[in-house]
Amino acid sequence: MINQRQKDLLKYIVEDYIKTAHPIGSKSLCEKLDCSSATIRNEMSYLEEIGLLEKTHTSSGRIPSEKGYRFYVDNIMKPKELTGEDVLKLQTIFRNNSLMLSDTILRSMEIISELTSYTAIVLGKSSKDNKVSKIEVVPLDENNFIAIIVTDKGHVEHKKMYLNEKINLNEIKSVVEIINKHIVGTPIDEVNQKLEYEVKPIIGDEIKQKEVLYNAFYNVFTDLRKANVKVNNASHMLKEPEFNDADKIRKILEKFEDKDIVQGIEENDDGTGVHIYIGSENNFDDDVTIIKTKYSVDGEEGTIALVGPKRMEYDRATTLLNYIIENIERR
Repeated sequence: MINQRQKDLLKYIVEDYIKTAHPIGSKSLCEKLDCSSATIRNEMSYLEEIGLLEKTHTSSGRIPSEKGYRFYVDNIMKPKELTGEDVLKLQTIFRNNSLMLSDTILRSMEIISELTSYTAIVLGKSSKDNKVSKIEVVPLDENNFIAIIVTDKGHVEHKKMYLNEKINLNEIKSVVEIINKHIVGTPIDEVNQKLEYEVKPIIGDEIKQKEVLYNAFYNVFTDLRKANVKVNNASHMLKEPEFNDADKIRKILEKFEDKDIVQGIEENDDGTGVHIYIGSENNFDDDVTIIKTKYSVDGEEGTIALVGPKRMEYDRATTLLNYIIENIERR
């Protein structure tokens, strides 16, 4: 499709634009490619003609197009070696044998988010694979409580409950006993169905403030079904210059806050390795790139992902995700 000089030219433009966020002109490329400015302009025009580069409205220079980034990722990019500092920060997590696997993944992704300034996503395994082992409720004051849900996998979730009227503590205790009796051993995805058809009729006969309590517990388990979605530093990448439009920022932040939309980031590719979805290739937002991969360790499955601008360090982000997968699999 393109010759070696054109590949070299595209490589320099992509990598310079990733670093500077400024369109690249022909003069800055002459020395690198050892040819005249006129030759560079001709080559840039050709790359623009075939859709790998595009002009901005504010400069005569070029920037990579979405198609250009894709060509760079598929044909030019080489893995980037991690720095000693990167490795040291991540190894403090991987060498901590007291951490559960889920905590190791979460903390390592938090570190990667800090290192790259991209948003980190962890999508744990489906809640259908977790069964309720026990539920407890701890009162904070007359209207606020903490529901503690323990699963058969040893996961513990804390969910705040707000009741808009004062509830007799004995009634709360009775409801918890009824719920435990009927839902222990039930997959979390099926708890709400049991609450509706098995628990609700019982508490309707025995509990005076049944409606308030039923709704509170129903909401707790609805939230728990989405608890396997973790978003770290959603606003990090929005500091980049391409996100200087308030409407664009608000749109993306709203998507990060919607756990159903974030759940759609889950990696469905059956192949192994890290996969890159640039702009319109992902189902999240046309202005971002999503780099993601699956993990499967000791029966735990999920997806880890980095979300950033299309002008992101593809080589470094890919290496970092691969490094996490290699290290958690060693555990």
